[in-house]
Amino acid sequence: MEILLKKDVANLGYAGEIVKVKAGYGMNYLIPQGFAVSATESVKKQHAETLRQRAHKEAKLVADAEALAATVSAQVLEVKVKVSESGKLYGSVTTMDLEQALAAKGLNIDKKDITILAGEVKEVGEYEAAVKIYKAIKANFKFNVVAE
Repeated sequence: MEILLKKDVANLGYAGEIVKVKAGYGMNYLIPQGFAVSATESVKKQHAETLRQRAHKEAKLVADAEALAATVSAQVLEVKVKVSESGKLYGSVTTMDLEQALAAKGLNIDKKDITILAGEVKEVGEYEAAVKIYKAIKANFKFNVVAE
């Protein structure tokens, strides 16, 4: 029996996939629980149309993400922090600081998507960070840590 999954099912497949299962598993568990619908010809046609439309939207999202990646890569941020006389920072520069610096430039990127490539930043200098923008699209940018 072929079914179209409406939700992700462990060890079976992801939402939007058409999979083959035994009739009892499909009719007695998956369909009544709302995890799937029977894959009739009309459901398959509707699913194919949905995939076609989703591919168009996905192409636009990828193009927008690549444009944002180019913009982020061109940035050189300046992060001002309090520094001791020996050049050490009081604390460290975090992804939250980089998120705020990017927001000041008009780029709204969540701090969870930012990774500082050098690990901890505890001294004045030039560093690099990576941003995950969309699925496999990533961008690197440089930032300078300067004394306040």
